[in-house]
Amino acid sequence: MPNAFIFHGTGGYPGENWFPWLKRELEKLGYTVVVPQFPTPENQTPASWLEAFGQYGQFLSSDTLLIGHSLGGTFLLRVLEKYDVKIKAAFLVATPIGVMPIKNIATDWPFLRRPFGYGKIKCRAGKFFVFHSDDDPYVPLGNGEELSRHLGVPLTFVPHAGHFNSKSGYLAFPLLLEKIKEIKKAK
Repeated sequence: MPNAFIFHGTGGYPGENWFPWLKRELEKLGYTVVVPQFPTPENQTPASWLEAFGQYGQFLSSDTLLIGHSLGGTFLLRVLEKYDVKIKAAFLVATPIGVMPIKNIATDWPFLRRPFGYGKIKCRAGKFFVFHSDDDPYVPLGNGEELSRHLGVPLTFVPHAGHFNSKSGYLAFPLLLEKIKEIKKAK
């Protein structure tokens, strides 16, 4: 059965931004959707987030979509490093990978301090999509450009989208849903 996981970022929670909307839309398409709550900002470490996600690791499969917003995208990369499973697709939205300046660098640094194993990461998803904007106040565009380059995929550039959060008007994210539908149709 197809499933999807949506990962929030620093200071985030499952009911914010476009997450509830996307969860409903994916459920209409037949996905089982989980939006875990991670410790943040207190105890925000890769270890604590991996522990919170641990109960779901067994459900990763070739029918899985991983969707990460902001630090949730960084965590998504760490999940792909850890779990030896090839998922269907990974969607990374406004994801910091260390290109400075990053507004929340103090709280995000534990996720960024170790280099990413892109060779391993690239083998663990059938497709990657990287979304970034030119006016993100938290994560500069260079992060999306570098991430796209490391993953060998084109950047999905969305002008004037800010951080793709509710402050930027993102209570829904139709472009992301469109890309997911393309993946589902392609089977």
